Amino acid sequence: MVFSSTLFLFLFLPVILIGYYNPIWKGRKFKNGFLLLASLGFYAWGEPVFVFVMILSIVVNWLLGILIDAAGETKKRKRWMIVAVVYDIALLFIYKYVSFVVKNIGLLIKDDSFSVNIALPIGISFFTFQIMSYIFDVYHKKAPVQKSLINTALYISLFPQLIAGPIVRYETVAREIDGRIETPEDFTEGVARFVIGLGKKMLIANYAGFIADRIFALNSISGGNLSAASAWLGAIAYTLQIFFDFSAYSDMAIGLGRMFGFHFLENFNYPYIAKSIGEFWRRWHISLSTWFRDYVYIPLGGNRVSKKRLVGNLFVVWLLTGIWHGANWTFVAWGLFYFVLLAIERFTGFEKKLSVFAKGVLAHVYTLFFVIIGWVLFRAESMALAGRYLSAMLGLGANGLIDETFWLYWTNGKWILLAGIVLSTPIAPLCRERLNLKPQVYRLVSSLGLVILFSLSLLVCIKSTYNPFIYFNF
Repeated sequence: MVFSSTLFLFLFLPVILIGYYNPIWKGRKFKNGFLLLASLGFYAWGEPVFVFVMILSIVVNWLLGILIDAAGETKKRKRWMIVAVVYDIALLFIYKYVSFVVKNIGLLIKDDSFSVNIALPIGISFFTFQIMSYIFDVYHKKAPVQKSLINTALYISLFPQLIAGPIVRYETVAREIDGRIETPEDFTEGVARFVIGLGKKMLIANYAGFIADRIFALNSISGGNLSAASAWLGAIAYTLQIFFDFSAYSDMAIGLGRMFGFHFLENFNYPYIAKSIGEFWRRWHISLSTWFRDYVYIPLGGNRVSKKRLVGNLFVVWLLTGIWHGANWTFVAWGLFYFVLLAIERFTGFEKKLSVFAKGVLAHVYTLFFVIIGWVLFRAESMALAGRYLSAMLGLGANGLIDETFWLYWTNGKWILLAGIVLSTPIAPLCRERLNLKPQVYRLVSSLGLVILFSLSLLVCIKSTYNPFIYFNF
C-alpha cells in the first residue's frame, strides 16, 4: 500500500484517524496499541508473510535491549549489544544479500544452476536500521530502555516511516511514544506537509520517472539506441524523479507523524543547490547520512585519526552505504564513487580555493555533474549497462547528438521537468519571505494553494496507473 493510492487516501487513512481520535477511548495505551495494529496491518497488506519476520525481529531486539540495560558491567552490556547487531545484520544479509552472493559464486565457478532466490521484504533496510538505532541508543544510554513490547513495536513499525523512511532515531522520539501531545496546530501542519508531499510525488516525480524509465529502457536494448541528448535527458529526469519521489515520501511521512503527535526530523534540505559533494550529502537523505556518521564513522575514529586511517574510515562508510542500498555491483560502485570524490575533496580542499564567482557557478556545476553521473550508476541494472549509458552521455557510441526520442520526451515533458528544476531550489520560501504577506492573507493563499494541489494530485492519482516508489526496493 502506498501513500499516493486511492486505497490509502480514501479508506486506510480516514479509518485510522477516526479510530485514533475517537471520543470514547482516549488513553495513551489505547492510542499506542491502535497505532501498532494499524501499522502491522499496513505492512501486512503488502507483506502478509514477512510481517512475521519483522515481528520476530522486534521481539528479539526488545528482549536484548532489556538485557543490555539490566547488565551492570560494561563487558556484559557490550556482549548483548554485539549479539543484537549480529542478529540484525544476519537477518538483513539473509534476505537481501544471500541471493547476490550465491549468484556471484556461481559466476566464478561457471555454474548457472548455482543460485538461490529469496524474496526481499519491503523496507527491511529501513526497519532494521531503526531497530539497530534502538539498540545503540540503549547501549550508549542516550535514551531509556523501552520496557513495553507494544511501545517498542510501535517505534519500529510505525506506518508513516516503516517502509521508506526517514530512519527515525530512537532517541528522537523516545519521549513521544508515551508523552506526546496531539494538538490542532500539529495536525493542521501535518496535513499541509502531507499534501505537499503528495503533490511532489504525483505531479513531478511520476512524470519524470516515466521519461527516465523509457530512456533507460532504450539503453537496455542490445547495441544501445540513445543519442547523447536523450541520454542526458534521461539522466536529468531520473535525477529529478529520485529527489521528488523520495523527498515526497519523507514529506508525507513527516506530515503523517505530525497528525499523530510525532515529530520526525527533516530528511532533505534542497540537496541540488549544494556546491560540493560533501555539502550534497549533508543535505540528501539526512537520516541515513547521520546514522552512518554516528554509528559507524565516529566509532571508527571519525576525523581524529591519521590520514591513512581516515581514508580507511571513509572507505568503510561509503562501501557500506552502497551495499545498504542494494545487492548489485552498481550500488557498490556508486558508494565507492562517492568515497573517491569525498576523499579528493577532503584532502585537496580544492573547492575552498575557488573564487567567489567560481564558487557560485563552477562549484555548483561540478557538484551536479558528478551527482547526475552517480545517479546513472544507481539507476542502471548492471555495470555494463551503466558503462553504455555513460558512454552515450559523452557521445561515445551514441546514436548521434540528438534524435527523435529526445524531441518526443522534451516536447511533452519540458514544463514538468523545468518545474522540477525550479522547485528543487528554495525559490518557494524565498518568494514567501520577499512577498511579506500579512498572516491572514498568507493563510488564505496557502490554504487555497493546498486545496488546488490536493485536487490536482487526486485527479492524477485516480487516472494514473504508473505510481512507483523507488525506495520501496531498499
